Amino acid sequence: MENSLKQQARNVRTARVRRPLALTCTWERTVPDIAEARRAVTDLLRQAGRPPRRRVAEDACLVVSELVTNAVRHAPGPCSLMLSVSPDGRSLRITVRDTSPSLPLVQPRDPGRIGGHGLHLVRSLSIRFHATPRPTGKDVTATVSLEDADHD
Repeated sequence: MENSLKQQARNVRTARVRRPLALTCTWERTVPDIAEARRAVTDLLRQAGRPPRRRVAEDACLVVSELVTNAVRHAPGPCSLMLSVSPDGRSLRITVRDTSPSLPLVQPRDPGRIGGHGLHLVRSLSIRFHATPRPTGKDVTATVSLEDADHD
């Protein structure tokens, strides 16, 4: 049985040049395991020296869960998750690439509505959020601060 998750992690930091610590997960035909996507975040943050139980790691896992879930719900075909810790270790860039050309739409706030609140959470937990159209779909990117002075 073919493993549906292709995972590639690389630590490209060197003594002379500090580059981001990065990880990419691609799901080709099956629905991604959201728990596996969250584990990818905690594994990467652990490699970057960030304990996974801290509030910033929890926030990053929530953002990843929301973005990957949206890709599964609203886009046909494969999707991928790209994570990278900035060279200074202060932020985590989360990008989910999917095959839908429709950009994410933040719904008006409605406490009586079931669902449709995820992008509000993503935007409130992110220091940057944007979507970029591509010829074969889009990239949805959120950058989460890894600074934890006010969180823990």
